[in-house]
This record gives sequence, C-alpha cells and structure tokens, in this order.
Amino acid sequence: MSAKRFLSGDEAFAEGVRLARPQVVSAYPITPQTVVVERLSEMVEAGDLAAEYVHVESEHSALSCAIGASATGARTFTATSSQGLLYMAECLTYASGGRFPIVMMNANRSTALPWNIYGDQRDSLALLDHGWIQVYAENNQEALDLALMAYAVAEDERVQTPVMVNLDGFALTHTYETVEVPSPEQADAFLPPYQTKNRFDFEHPTNIGFSAGPEYNRYFKYQEHQDLLNAPAVIEEVEQRFAQVFGRRYPGLVEAVQCEDADYVLVTLGSAAGLVRTVVESLRAQGLRVGLLRVRYLRPLPTVALAAALGNAKAVAVLEKDVSFGAEGTVFTNVNSALQQAGVRVPTYDFIGGLGGDDIMPVQVEAIFRTLVRSVSEGAEVPRVSFLGIDDTPGDAASAASPKDLVSDACRDVKEAN
Repeated sequence: MSAKRFLSGDEAFAEGVRLARPQVVSAYPITPQTVVVERLSEMVEAGDLAAEYVHVESEHSALSCAIGASATGARTFTATSSQGLLYMAECLTYASGGRFPIVMMNANRSTALPWNIYGDQRDSLALLDHGWIQVYAENNQEALDLALMAYAVAEDERVQTPVMVNLDGFALTHTYETVEVPSPEQADAFLPPYQTKNRFDFEHPTNIGFSAGPEYNRYFKYQEHQDLLNAPAVIEEVEQRFAQVFGRRYPGLVEAVQCEDADYVLVTLGSAAGLVRTVVESLRAQGLRVGLLRVRYLRPLPTVALAAALGNAKAVAVLEKDVSFGAEGTVFTNVNSALQQAGVRVPTYDFIGGLGGDDIMPVQVEAIFRTLVRSVSEGAEVPRVSFLGIDDTPGDAASAASPKDLVSDACRDVKEAN
C-alpha cells in the first residue's frame, strides 16, 4: 500500500528513484540538488536501495560514470543543477547519441555570473538541443511520479533516449508537501527490471561509442531525431499504465486548463503554473475568459498539442524564467515555432520573470492577462518581450528611465484595484 509523507521536492524525487531500483547512482552534490543524492546515499547505506553508490569528483564525472554504467546494461541515475549541468554539457550528447536511457534530475537554478544559487530555468533551457527528453514538474507529487515514469519512457525500445526531469530550485526542491509514496510492490508492477541489447556483451560483442564519418553520421542523427518523435506516443502509453497502477492521471505533453473557450491564454512551465492556476480561477470569477497552458515536456516539442490549445485564442502570452540573450525567451521561440508550423495566426507576447529566483507575484500574472485584453480590445501596443520587475513595475529604479508601456499601466491598475 502507498503511504502519505510530508516531503520536500528533493526528498520526493529520491523516493521515486528508490522505487525505480537503479543499479548505479553516480553522485556529486550541488545546491539545490544536494538533498537528492544525500537521501539516496542514506538509502543505500541502510539497505533500502541495492545500488552501487559512486561519489565522484565532479558533475562531468557523474554523467561519465552514468554513461559507463548504462553501457553495461545497468539502470543508472544521477542529478545536478546550474553550473553543474553546464559542466556536463560535453557528456550530454554522448549519452543521447549513445542511446543510453539515463534518468537525471536537474534542480533548475540560475547560471553565473552574477553568482546566484536560486531558481530560474536558464540551465536546462540552454541545453534543449543536446538530445535529451526534457520534462518539468509542477509539484512534489509529480516529481516523485516522474522519477518512475522517466525510466519507463527512456528505456522503451522505441525511444532509448535519456530523460532530464527538471524541478524548480527551492520553489520545489526545498518546499514541503504531502506526497503519496507508492509501495515497492506497486512500483515493481509498473516498472520491470531494465533489459537492453545496447550494452557490452562478451558473448555477443558489439560496438559502442564508435565514430561515424560524413557518409554515415546523418543516419544516426536522423534516427535519434525520429526516436524522440516517437516519445509522445510512448509517454501517453506510460501515463495510461501509471494511472492503472497508481490511480493518478497525467495529461501528456501539455496540460490545458480552461483553454477550450479562452480568449487569452498564458503558457508557462514548472512550478509557476500553480500561481497561474490561481489567477485564472480569480479572473474567470470576474467574467474574463482566460486559460493556462502548462508545458510539461519541452522536448520532444509538443507542436500539435500547443497549436490545438492555442489556436482559438485572441492573444497568447508566455511566462518563462529564461532569456536567450539578444533574442527572446527560449520557451517563447519554441511556442512560436509550433504555432507557425501549424499555420496558427495569433498575437504572442513574451514575459520574462523569476530570474535569479525573483518572485513572480499574482499581481504581475493578472497584469499580463489584462495586458492581453487591452491589446485586443483597445488595439494598444504591447512589447514583444517584457522583463517582469523592470518593464512593468511602477517606481522601479531600473525602469525609471524607461518609457512607460502598457504592462506598467496594467500593473498599476491592478494594484490600485486591490
């Protein structure tokens, strides 16, 4: 039987990893991920997890160790954050190109400089093109469940691709919630032991980690791309099976909240979705037809699901904890690409917030929605890209010399109304 426990996001994820029974855990601590590998070390020491626990000297070594272990046919796990993930970047493509279904938890954290240990999503979003499936948890229960589902997806022979499960640093990793922890019997019924032909075998030798010149390289990259495109169907199957075993249902690549009749939709990912839900409910009660589209998987890109959820909106905003400097937010780029591919013509606007762990406040989310309303009803101009706390905060020192824009006015209107 499952049991309810009061756990942080880090602890919940560690429980999910324990239930997945990895055979090798390669660990290098980095804030705010450290608690995950600490708890796993305690589980191994206590005999609750039968695994080789390897405390390596760096994040680069952590993923290198996981790759080597996976190449022997072992189920493997590692975790990292921020600069540690960037230090792993060289190894990420070895893992994905080698088709090693490693599961890695990343505690989303700002990247230097300036040095900052708090949470935004610039670390993982900077590495979208490295061939890993990327999924973002909204809360601690989803974090635990994703630890199990990630292995089921990664190890499916139609996918055979590593998975990065992202938890917002501190907002999830160090925040406690009541979590349903499955029993080992339930977990074993859902996730069978890992078996693969993609491993060292002295009886049947195979070539792993080889070179491929121009005449062959494209075929490997094409297959890697195609198998990521296979992932959505596998994710759907895995979530259906998960619901049958555990009774909890997940919505697939995206979660659409009151988008069916929404005129104005806000797209976001991670823990910010919980805040947006609350604002959507409040504005719906006031008669505004608004909705939330939570992106769960950003790779593979849910092109069809994004277009279907946003196609009837009058205006769309993206709220993200990331910026691709000199361009726009990375999530914004991907959302626009999906809409363009589907032939959907809807005005889109990017709102960048939460950088370096900065608070995103309900008043700001409400202002975003009211800005969309005024852009349509009044034809007012809205900047394509706005920074929360700079472009939209009345009296903010950094914005004192900036031209007043529509978002600033909307924030003021909402604050006065409250």
